[in-house]
Order: sequence, then C-alpha cells, then structure tokens
Amino acid sequence: MSDPHSSDFLGRRELLKLGAAGLGLGATAGLSPIQVSADFGHQQQRPDLGPAPIKPFATDPIDIVRVGFVGVGGMGGAHVRNFLGLEGIEIVALCDIDSVRNEEVASWVTDDGRAPPAMYGRHETDFVRMCETEEMDLVFTATPWEWHVPVCVSAMGNGKHAATEVPAAYTTDDCWRLVEYAEKHQKHCVMMENCNYDRPEMMVFHMARLGLFGDILHAECGYLHDLREIKFSETGEGLWRRAHSMVRNGNLYPTHGLGPVANVMDINRGDQFEYLVSMSSPSQGLQEWAVASYPEDHLKRGERYVLGDVNTTMIKTARGRTIYLSHDTNLPRPYSRIHMVQGTKGLFQGYPHRAHIEGLSPGHEWQDWMDLRDKYDHPLWKDLEEQSEGAGHGGMDFIEDYRLVKCLREGKPTDMNVYDAAAMSVITPLSEWSVANRSRPINVPDFTRGRWAQWPKLEILRA
Repeated sequence: MSDPHSSDFLGRRELLKLGAAGLGLGATAGLSPIQVSADFGHQQQRPDLGPAPIKPFATDPIDIVRVGFVGVGGMGGAHVRNFLGLEGIEIVALCDIDSVRNEEVASWVTDDGRAPPAMYGRHETDFVRMCETEEMDLVFTATPWEWHVPVCVSAMGNGKHAATEVPAAYTTDDCWRLVEYAEKHQKHCVMMENCNYDRPEMMVFHMARLGLFGDILHAECGYLHDLREIKFSETGEGLWRRAHSMVRNGNLYPTHGLGPVANVMDINRGDQFEYLVSMSSPSQGLQEWAVASYPEDHLKRGERYVLGDVNTTMIKTARGRTIYLSHDTNLPRPYSRIHMVQGTKGLFQGYPHRAHIEGLSPGHEWQDWMDLRDKYDHPLWKDLEEQSEGAGHGGMDFIEDYRLVKCLREGKPTDMNVYDAAAMSVITPLSEWSVANRSRPINVPDFTRGRWAQWPKLEILRA
C-alpha cells in the first residue's frame, strides 16, 4: 500500500480517481466528516521532512513569467484579466471543463494581441497533462476546493510554481503534502488570499508596523457572508459548495478574516498558532431556505445539512495572544470580516471601519478610518490605486496578483508562502475535530518546524 506521507502518494492514478468522483453534489462521495475519535494523529509533526529552510524560500528572477490557469470561471477569469494588465506575463495555457468559457477567456488573450493559449479541459484531470506538457513557470488554480491540492501537487511535481485560491487545502494531510512538495521540488506554493491586500487591512498592517497599536494582544476576524442564494444556485459555486455543508461541521472558510490578522501578528515570522478550540451552533439556515424557496416535492427540500450556521473558533498563539475567528454563511446578515486588532495603545475595528489610538483619538471615542487614511494609508495602495481601479473586490485582487508576479520576476520571497497556506488552511480540519469532540483543544501543527522563531517579519514595500 502506498505511504500517504510519501511525496509520490498523490500521483496520476489518484488524480484520476478524484476525477471519477466528479463535481457538484456528486462530490459528497469524496467528502467525509473529519474523524471524531479523541486520538487525532494527523496533528502530529511529520517526521520525514527534516528541517525547514533557514530563510524564506526564493528562486532566481524570472524575466517573463509563463503562466497556465486551471479553472477560468468567475475568480479564475478575473485573475486572467488582472494578469493581462501586468508586465512580464505570458499566458500559455488555459484548462477548464467548460469549453465555452475556456474559449471565451482565450479570446481575451488574443484580443490583447497575444499568442493564443494552449487549451485543456477534456476531463476533470486534464490539468495533469497541461502540467506535464507545457513550458510554464506558474500554474494558477481557481477551481472548486477539492481540486486545489491536486493541481498544486501536479504543478510542483512537474517543475512549476503553484498559486491557488483559498483555502489551499482542507485536510491536515493535504496541508503537509503541500509543504512536502514545495520543499522537495523547491517551488513556491502560494495561497492567493486577496483580503490581505484590501485597503483597510493594509492600512492596519502599516499602522501596526509603525507601532501605533502598541503590542498586539488580541484580534477578532471571520467570514460573515449570507451565501444561501449562492449555495443553492444552479451555476458557479452552487454546483459544489453546498455539498460541503452536508458532511462537514466547523470553520470551512477561515482565511479571508485570518490572513490579515496573521500578518499583523507575525504568524510564522515571530509567532505561531499553537492550539484552538471550536464550537458550532445548530444547523437551520439552509434547511429553512430550502423550505421557503422550493415546492414540497423538490429534491433540495430533502437535503440535510450538518454545518452549524455559526462556528466560533478561538486560537491561542505561542506568544500567548488570542484570536476569535467566526464563520457564518447560512443566515441573513450584512457582509463582514470583523477585522478587529487590539493592542496596548489602541485598536482598529472593521465594519464599519474605525480606530481608537491613545493620544491621537478623542477620549473614549472612535475615529472614522478615512480620517486616518491620508496619513497612514499603506504605500503600496498609494502606488497602485490608479492601476488597480476597476479590478475585482475593490482593487485588492489586482494588487495580490501584482505582488505575486513582482516577487517572481525579482527573485524575492513571496508575501505568503506554503507555510502560511498550510497554517491557515489547517484551521478548518482542526475546527471540525474540536466541534466533534465537545470543543476539546487541539494543537496546530508547526509546519515551519521551529523556523517561525527566526524567520524575518513580513515587510510589503512600495510598487
């Protein structure tokens, strides 16, 4: 039997098995609840990897970054648009099982005066053939969650850097597998967390670097977004996202809120997630939506969901700091990522965005973030505001793509690396375990194997 910890475990045969499962609701056959026994061996350190690199990984500069995209739907197409606006890019291949969409996105490339990209998409695992065949520097995946790890592993195993939409993985073994492949093949594996680059979050990061909040002690964050209509849609994420709610109960989407907080707290660069506890509310929101939206004989009214409508996870760091993390996607509510960062000299609170800094703000009163932006806006936003205008999610999608390409072209460590991708993604399976075990605490694996104590802090410089 293959060793599930070996670097060759997820090979072509396993990828084809994944393809046989299909997508959409059929994907539930490939999803199973996290094991609920008290002995959760997956949290243990992988003994076969040896030490992590002494310094953050970087490769030689790449003058022209040749990129292939796997999944060119909503988010994938948005990234293609962004890449067409960047210097030093060649889009060499597109892979999507929706041939009509694939041709549409390919026309954007040729309309921009570029050579037509090679086209892939014969079946769900045709990205393997793309990675084996094409001369590329980077493979970018914006597929359903099930495919993030298979695409990244195929890319790195074939000598390409990998970039993936969030989350990078949703099992502990797969988080370790990404680290293993990145180290073995000496390739970047970057989780594209766009919220790290939103303007308020970057301003808070800048203010924290200036010491305005003092010592950061606590943060609150989350993904609070009414997705009921999206989950029941007959297109896009509705074809697969609802399936996860049928078999999984925990924080299924932690990184949008957690990414910016991790940057401010220097996670993997001076601190690390140490352990967590998690609990979920009852699951009622999706059931009530189905009853209100479909006739009695409709199949969707017969579906049953286990995902708690509100999940609350608390994380303790090695330096003793605390993080409150919430997931709430099945109930009526306005959008929020909370984004609260609290230190010994002040705090920032998102939604609405406001701050209170001791000695700067009126006593016991909030200041609107716009009153502070002219002075404390992150310099990267000042540099790229005009260039990013019109891009997705208020421009932050363009800035995250810009930063990835800039790091590759200049041969610098990426802003987010494979250890960050693993540390934030692993919160999902650990939260599922804690929920299933009466909110017992569970250790967060140290994917850096101790290097977090010596790696330098993240510094995002000017454009």
